[in-house]
Amino acid sequence: MLKIEELIHAYIHSQCDFEKEIVLTNHFQADWEADILIIDSEGFSHEIEIKLSKSDFKSDFKKSYVNTSTGEKFLKHDKICCGDYICNSFSFLLPMGMIEHSEIPEHCGIIEFYHNVDSWETEFYLIRKPKKVHEDSYWKLADKDLFIRKMALNLLYKKMEVKGKHEELIFKNPFEIKKTK
Repeated sequence: MLKIEELIHAYIHSQCDFEKEIVLTNHFQADWEADILIIDSEGFSHEIEIKLSKSDFKSDFKKSYVNTSTGEKFLKHDKICCGDYICNSFSFLLPMGMIEHSEIPEHCGIIEFYHNVDSWETEFYLIRKPKKVHEDSYWKLADKDLFIRKMALNLLYKKMEVKGKHEELIFKNPFEIKKTK
């Protein structure tokens, strides 16, 4: 069985250009987490959501969120399709044939994959390009300095997480550290 991390690795290493794009995985933006976030050199941003089961796909349309700054409650795809969303486009990455294309809203791109368990090769097929939901650059809507600081912090957490799997690490409570300064 293909793990989601293996699928992400196969996708970003075969479909993304690391010299021209910022590629993040499991990145929190807006009010939810993007499985894959790609930002090109012009600031065009594309979120890719991975769904491996029909039930997980259907539950994505029931996800409601509360905007932390305004208190507004909304459904994720209502926010995306009307353009009130930080990314310029949104796509689903799905196993080939799992969902009828007519069940996927028109604003969403469709990328299907086929994984050969014998050769461990994964092929990706762009079925439908996503529609641009707005023309604003990601950097017009997001604080670039804060974005870089969050990336650096996430890298530190990942490094400690990997290191912690190989040796026991003991950290002070970060809130106690801040109090003593």
